[in-house]
Amino acid sequence: MSAPGAGGLSRDTAERATLQPLRPVDTRRWRGLVLPIAAIALWWLAAQLDLVNSALLVSPAKVLATALDQITSGRLWRALGASLAREATGFAIGTMLGLLLGALLGLSPLFNRIVGPSFNTFKQISLFAWIPLISVWFGLGDVAKVVFLSLAALVPVVVNTCDGIRTTPPGLLEVARVYGYSRRQTLLEVVLPAAMPAIFTGIYLALIYSWLATIGAEYLLVAGRGIGNLLIEGSEHFQMDLVIFGMFVIGLVGWLMNAFARRLERRLSRWTGRT
Repeated sequence: MSAPGAGGLSRDTAERATLQPLRPVDTRRWRGLVLPIAAIALWWLAAQLDLVNSALLVSPAKVLATALDQITSGRLWRALGASLAREATGFAIGTMLGLLLGALLGLSPLFNRIVGPSFNTFKQISLFAWIPLISVWFGLGDVAKVVFLSLAALVPVVVNTCDGIRTTPPGLLEVARVYGYSRRQTLLEVVLPAAMPAIFTGIYLALIYSWLATIGAEYLLVAGRGIGNLLIEGSEHFQMDLVIFGMFVIGLVGWLMNAFARRLERRLSRWTGRT
């Protein structure tokens, strides 16, 4: 028997810890890596066996060497920084305007009757159909790209904000009326919390759409620096390793944005639940 005191307690604790069964390893979180690993393995095998023209399908080792060169030389960070700056600016402008316009459409029947039909027509126009007009009005520089990205972020925020406000459960509005809530209290304590899931969905879509539009804008409005210009450089010089590396960076950044938005959504859901 162990002697009483700190030493005895620590030995007893250690013995109990060793007797506890080991928790099974949760492999579900790693299942999403099966397909990428299999694709890379097939890619490596095809390159090693020369199953495809090496000029069209470069080896993973060459792509990795290009990635290291882009990272160490700083070219990647300059291009990525320029793209993210444009994306953040366009996303912020489009989201703020979208929240304002969506709130007006959702809260004011008169404003909805006047502006609603025009906006419904506007949102049917393909985003890339605005490129010729934007390039004539704003040129090919950063201003034109930010305008293009703002349009990409605007529409989903307006639509989801308006729908979230207009679909507030009537029962909640009736309870607010019974308790004598003012219009301001009803808006802040009833309508806004009820509409937050839809509003966040619009913001989430705006974040994703603006990033996708960033690459399109840089590819079509070619002036300046960015990840899209990196792809153009690789295709013009037939450097497939640079093109593949650029595509990998675009996908990785998009995945990180999606993960950040989902985590923020979970926090927001807990807040709206408490509200």
